[in-house]
Amino acid sequence: MTYLDHNATTPPAPEVIAAMLPVLAKLWANASSRHGPGQEAKRALSRARATVARVLGCKPSEVIFTSGATEANHLAVRGLLEAAPAGRKRVVLSSVEHAGHLRLARALAQNGVSVDLMPVLANGALDLGAARALIGPDVALVSLMAANNETGVLMPVAEVAALSHAAGASLHVDATQFIGKLPFDFSTWGADAVSFSGHKLHGPKGVGALLLRQGVALVAQIVGSQERGRRGGTENLAAIVGLSVALEHLGDVAQDAQRVSNLRDALESGLCQALPATHIWGRHVPRLPGTSYLRFGKLSVDVVLQRLERLGIAASSGAACSSAGSAPSHVLTAMGVPTDEALAAVRLSLGRTSTAADMQYLLKNLPPLLAPLLQEAPTTATPFT
Repeated sequence: MTYLDHNATTPPAPEVIAAMLPVLAKLWANASSRHGPGQEAKRALSRARATVARVLGCKPSEVIFTSGATEANHLAVRGLLEAAPAGRKRVVLSSVEHAGHLRLARALAQNGVSVDLMPVLANGALDLGAARALIGPDVALVSLMAANNETGVLMPVAEVAALSHAAGASLHVDATQFIGKLPFDFSTWGADAVSFSGHKLHGPKGVGALLLRQGVALVAQIVGSQERGRRGGTENLAAIVGLSVALEHLGDVAQDAQRVSNLRDALESGLCQALPATHIWGRHVPRLPGTSYLRFGKLSVDVVLQRLERLGIAASSGAACSSAGSAPSHVLTAMGVPTDEALAAVRLSLGRTSTAADMQYLLKNLPPLLAPLLQEAPTTATPFT
């Protein structure tokens, strides 16, 4: 199988699996217990926290372990909002946040919270002029993804951090797609809180973290004594250890980003040459090295994915949590893309396991399957049988 869906999830690294197994077998005691086995588990938890902090450029006390990025996002938005001073009850997000994050925003709005969305330009980049107009003295929190999960377009975190702090607001950044793919250092980012998930960087599913800058007030959403009272619940030690090992084995992130970017560029150039009807969103703005969000004319995404599946190539139509639906991508809609074009969107996301041979295989085998369909009936192609 040729796996080109790294934005959805990544295979756990062998080192991660090897590190988790002995924790499950031997360090199963509760890290909050005062007896010997519990204290041994607690020491393992502390070591993992120190590793995460060292790799990501923060202090161990700034790491809050969660069940993943979704929980970390909810903890950040709700927790920072509830801790905000009186008179600051407005939240500002981008219009292309992860679908789950936008559902949280709708839930807040239904409960009386004022929520505003920062628009994006036609190329997927954030409209900084609109952001500047929306971020005012009544804003409690600005929440922005570092990189879009569909287009891969990078967001101007530093600029938005400056706008937020000038207005007295906190900034939360969803770095789920960023960490592990591009160099990251929490101490220099300017954000007050950053969330991410283990399974996007070759760690296990079911674990993530919120990095919370020291001194920033946060109201816990799951009450308990764990995580310094900021996130209750017995720690998932095996997964936390797996997350720390995944981060520790990222290697030279900048070097691998260049390698993956070169593979993606070669793939896109080859597709555009073989299939001139190919259109790539976000191609001319900074984006993640491995993300290619494209359409082949107006061929139905189902038709394209069926051909890819027959070739043994795993890809998607966008965000994994919403790709089964028939509605156009909210990201492309926010970019002003017509519905018929948005319904043709295919996401190819490369990663650490991607090779030049994978790109050559796709370029050799996919265009001959799509070219006849594009010539005959680009919008009404029949399913592949």
